[in-house]
Amino acid sequence: MTLSLSATALLALAALAAGLVDAVAGGGGLVTLPALLAAGLPPSLALGTNKGQSVFGTGAALGRFAHAGLVDGRTAGVTFPSGLAGSLAGAGLVLLVPPAVLRPLVLALLVVVAVVLTLRPAAPAPRGAAGRRSVPLAAAIAAVIGAYDGFFGPGAGTFLIFAFVVFLGARMQEASADAKVVNFASNLAALALFASRGLVAWGVALPMAAGQLAGGTLGAHIAVRGGDRVVRLAVLLVVAALVVKLGSDLLRS
Repeated sequence: MTLSLSATALLALAALAAGLVDAVAGGGGLVTLPALLAAGLPPSLALGTNKGQSVFGTGAALGRFAHAGLVDGRTAGVTFPSGLAGSLAGAGLVLLVPPAVLRPLVLALLVVVAVVLTLRPAAPAPRGAAGRRSVPLAAAIAAVIGAYDGFFGPGAGTFLIFAFVVFLGARMQEASADAKVVNFASNLAALALFASRGLVAWGVALPMAAGQLAGGTLGAHIAVRGGDRVVRLAVLLVVAALVVKLGSDLLRS
């Protein structure tokens, strides 16, 4: 599918903004998917193209976090394959269960995420100092939320940050880095599935990928420099946006 130069440029700008937000707190799909649909792409092609461009943003953010030493290699060694497998399994479930069934549940969970992250004090110890991190638990989190991302998707990055903070005792900044490992894996799996069915408009995805690369790098840089406070605020803003989006979708349906 071919779009005009001006439409493609606007989509690239949307991808830049999405990459920036997603690198810090997740939720980049809130920007890019509506933009692709507004540009006239059919829903299935929009979903595939969205994965085709977002994988570049998550990859750029992951690279920046790794360069800053915020990615735990031992944990990433199990969360990456778990997220990959989970996403493929979740994508297969789409054929069996209507994704709309999940909307009320996800809406309730997002409210819980906002409340817990608002009330929970910052983790007092750096990574590993408290001895609470569990590789098997991290793998389970990656598999479950990876499956959710392949099946439905909205808020997957935000749920990952929340899970790594609450269940593994990571700081917000570290959790954002850990989440990118799983996000990158689940995006790769979904992209492979969509591409195998010809559902990626590469003429649109590649210009958006340039915006995602820039946005993902910049967003990760902000998260690295800004620390836990910036990530916490960004996550809460993304949660609020997701609640509004899913709530309005629920009311319309």
